[in-house]
Amino acid sequence: MLGFSRRYPKRSAATSEAVLGGGSIAGGGSVAAPQVGPIKALFSKTLDPVIALMIIGVADGFLFIIVGAWTVGGGETAMTGFIGKAIFGNEVLHWFPYWSRVFPLDPMYWKIYISFGMLFGAFVGALLSGDFYLKMPRHLGEWAMITIGGLLMGIGIRLAFICNISTFFAVTTEMNLAGYLAITGILAGAWVGTQIYKKALGG
Repeated sequence: MLGFSRRYPKRSAATSEAVLGGGSIAGGGSVAAPQVGPIKALFSKTLDPVIALMIIGVADGFLFIIVGAWTVGGGETAMTGFIGKAIFGNEVLHWFPYWSRVFPLDPMYWKIYISFGMLFGAFVGALLSGDFYLKMPRHLGEWAMITIGGLLMGIGIRLAFICNISTFFAVTTEMNLAGYLAITGILAGAWVGTQIYKKALGG
């Protein structure tokens, strides 16, 4: 959420249709379709959710067969450890038993590169579609909630030793009751957090 304070303007229906190649609007008039390249036109389109989930499911199946279950938490945990090692040094990092015994750092840990690929792909997709923007929180309370929320997510993922990606695409698809209980908690927590966020910021 780092960046400028202005909000990205939402596209109107006419603008979205024009970007995708159409020019008509509800009032019977027409709007000139802007000249966009084929790459931007491709990335400006929204893929059908069902098709997208089918592609993700098939790709996830091959990933599970080749290397293991798809997770994000493991890769990001390792990335955090390497950042801490670069800043504080290896000696300081080994003061914490977690990094020396539970999660020893390994540069060949494949989930690091899955996380990098996901971040890079999202960045490139947003950039090519023209939807990339930066936003800076405008209120101190927003900064506090972002910080507290991030810490709680970090604590939760370490206690559970699994992330929401694993819950949705691995545990739940195995018909494991733990996955459904976790999803119920995630959805309930997201709803409660949204209400607190709105109330605190007067949204």
